[in-house]
Amino acid sequence: MAQVLEFKLPDLGEGLTEAEIVRWLVQVGDVVAVDQPVVEVETAKAMVEVPCPYGGVVTARFGEEGTELPVGAPLLTVAVGPESADGDTAGSGNVLVGYGTSEAPARRRRVRSAAVNGTAKGTAPASAAPAPAAPAPVAQAPAPPAPAPASAPAGAPVPVISPLVRKLAREGGLDLRRLSGSGPDGLILRSDVENALRTAAAPAPAAEPAVKASPASRHDGIRTPLKGVRGAVADKLSRSRREIPDATCWVDADATELMRARMAMNAAGGPKISLLALLARVCTAALARFPELNATVDTEAREIVRLDHVHLGFAAQTERGLVVPVVRDAHARDAESLTAEFARLTEAARTGTLTPGELTGGTFTLNNYGVFGVDGSTPIINHPEAAMLGVGRIIPKPWVHEGELAVRQVVQLSLTFDHRVCDGGTAGGFLRYVADCVEQPAVLLRTL
Repeated sequence: MAQVLEFKLPDLGEGLTEAEIVRWLVQVGDVVAVDQPVVEVETAKAMVEVPCPYGGVVTARFGEEGTELPVGAPLLTVAVGPESADGDTAGSGNVLVGYGTSEAPARRRRVRSAAVNGTAKGTAPASAAPAPAAPAPVAQAPAPPAPAPASAPAGAPVPVISPLVRKLAREGGLDLRRLSGSGPDGLILRSDVENALRTAAAPAPAAEPAVKASPASRHDGIRTPLKGVRGAVADKLSRSRREIPDATCWVDADATELMRARMAMNAAGGPKISLLALLARVCTAALARFPELNATVDTEAREIVRLDHVHLGFAAQTERGLVVPVVRDAHARDAESLTAEFARLTEAARTGTLTPGELTGGTFTLNNYGVFGVDGSTPIINHPEAAMLGVGRIIPKPWVHEGELAVRQVVQLSLTFDHRVCDGGTAGGFLRYVADCVEQPAVLLRTL
């Protein structure tokens, strides 16, 4: 007979602990194949389509769109055919980073829709009915769920599955036992807690004596939750400031010759070379001379770990917030390859399709904040890296060139570095070499 299997929100890698349901891709009653995407979720790093490792009929979904679920919480249940009962089609194994089924299948096979619950023609034999122990679906029919009791009896478990909901209630001083959940079987959802907290914070009627406002009620205005990309950025920047003793040095450079070199390269035909790609080539050449800055600090072992490969991150502003895509093995790429990879990752960032793997693992970051029309900045290091090079806008300025005053294309370069990995001499040497390459691109030829 059919077996009902529960598919839980998998570990999507890189220490992510929760994800928000953006869009369900299947309905209750749909037939799904092994590895078919069933839900689109947003993590703190990227939008991800999550494939289900089972093939069969969807019997329940857990979580409405917009709900944030912790890793390990149920996503959906699937009724699989009789042939899966002996382990033949238990699942597909590892599909995403860090997730897989609890048992490794002997081989992979897709379940035929006609063999699962007979749903190909809309009928279901009694022997293929879902097991009685299967969790109740969030929404199987348009009718609203049955109302939950006004409060949980003393000693009874509170109907909450999300630790995020418990934390929200705890921080707001809310007793979950006094809440009526709007979810299936009285399940308390995040929206229930938020509504209760808003009601509790509502001003008292005019007839009531005035009371002193609580600290939370003194701050009026629009509130934006620190979650998703914005929350991840906030956490990372705060950790960087707490853990890394950073310092910044900067220098103005004449970028006129670099701009001329780029124009000449692009006039020669072939793929156009971006300015960011040329700056990336300068960075990788400088890191080859000053490898101390391509490093990280192992605080537990009290060791500086110098890294062999340069995985170059670059800051990209998107509608979802600031992200830092990573160009793998940037030291082994030429300007044309770097241009193509920057373009691909920038487009993926714009559309929200960057994978967690494309947003992690950087060893050094290049931040071109000149695109915002500013000259300089003191960037915060992208933890756990050891340095970040900032590039301001390139604009015409008076400059002494070959002993005479001239109008030249000038840029300000800044380097923020972890003072634990090197001293000012190394950081200054790195930045001076970068400036020399910008002013005299031929300097780069000696490193090729």
